[in-house]
Amino acid sequence: MRLLLAEDEKSLSRALVKLLEHGNFSVDAVYDGEEALEYLEAGNYDGLILDIMMPKVDGLTVLKTIRAKGNLIPVLLLTAKSEIDDKVTGLDLGANDYLTKPFAPPELLARIRAMTRTQTAQATSSLTIGNITLDTSSYELSSPTGSFRLANKEFQMMEMLMRNPKQLISTERFMEKIWGYDSEAEINVVWVYISYLRKKLTALHADIAIKATRNAGYSLEVTGK
Repeated sequence: MRLLLAEDEKSLSRALVKLLEHGNFSVDAVYDGEEALEYLEAGNYDGLILDIMMPKVDGLTVLKTIRAKGNLIPVLLLTAKSEIDDKVTGLDLGANDYLTKPFAPPELLARIRAMTRTQTAQATSSLTIGNITLDTSSYELSSPTGSFRLANKEFQMMEMLMRNPKQLISTERFMEKIWGYDSEAEINVVWVYISYLRKKLTALHADIAIKATRNAGYSLEVTGK
């Protein structure tokens, strides 16, 4: 799941990026409202963490602008204790939730999971295809013969594949959703992580497999073995 973080305090932003990546989210960070609008226009995000007090364009204006364009992305506002009126205004403008600084890291993760839950097609915390189950709360990939706890990007790739069975997902799409536009990673990193996942599926005696289609991408197929 890919998030955009708009927070102008760079030390806080760096800490939040580490926290969110540890929670198995992909994150792009921007430091002013103008940049946030540019990223939202160009990118495909599952959630937005939006500080109210930002240079160039403030958070409430960003929120008002994207909602006026029909963008229904879940938005979590970050506010200071003194910004009570701004909290009310933000909710009226279409924010999904707000969090007052300072906040506990687990609460931030819980709020994000809650506000993005309705964006997913699955109401439960697990995805099952064939004899393989992916627990989206513990990041555990399992079968009747065993289990693995997936690392951040492994989990995100497997989740994309299992939420879109039999659908081709291009290498570029994986890069965009998981590594982000600003990543310096080479595109062959996708193949490397696909290889990791294939080895785990083999070890789990999976009756599903990740199929490669030349020059098109990857899809999750039931093998029936």
